[in-house]
Amino acid sequence: MTIVLHELVGADEARPFSPHCWKVVMALAHKGLPFERKPVCFTQVPGVEGGVSKTVPVIRDGSQVVADSFMIAAYLEETYPDRPSLFGGDGGQAMARFVEAWSQSTLHAALNVIALHEIADRLAPEDQAYFRPSREARLGKTFEQIAERRQAEIEGFGAKLTPLRVMLKSQPWIGGSSPLFADYIVFGALQWARVVSSAPLLEAGDAVTDWFERCIDLHDGLGRAVAAAG
Repeated sequence: MTIVLHELVGADEARPFSPHCWKVVMALAHKGLPFERKPVCFTQVPGVEGGVSKTVPVIRDGSQVVADSFMIAAYLEETYPDRPSLFGGDGGQAMARFVEAWSQSTLHAALNVIALHEIADRLAPEDQAYFRPSREARLGKTFEQIAERRQAEIEGFGAKLTPLRVMLKSQPWIGGSSPLFADYIVFGALQWARVVSSAPLLEAGDAVTDWFERCIDLHDGLGRAVAAAG
């Protein structure tokens, strides 16, 4: 049975950008499970699967509906234990929680500033009307105030990747010898930036850039199928 994935898009349905949805796309491909991607814009999210969640991703697997990217990954791991593991055991799942906390508190915090205006520009008018006030309320600042920090966040972004850069001296993936869900967590953040923003965040020759390029090529180039922002 094909799993249905509801994922966030802007005005162009062919350019899904949510970091959390990208985690699930990669997790489903990692498991080798057939899935159908259903595009959802911001103002459509409340109607997804009867309003089960205020956010996407949401999947439907037969009669099961699961929301939240980490909960979805845990569900896939438990439901399809015969497929390649997303965590490599309980310890790997617990460590992925740390990676998620680091990614969201450090990388997402910066990217919310860097890509804010570019995300808004890629939305349909009705979603733009929702997006600005919701993000200003979440961040506690106006778009104009947030924009004042953009250049500083761009210039400092590389330093935020130092833990990953140092780790990659010892192993090719966060998961060790092969990618795991922890890799997809960080990939989701950088793919979000790649799809929506033209800001120069990764440098050629950097270990993180090389790792990210390997991520984009995983699963028959699933990440690369969506072109980088111009």
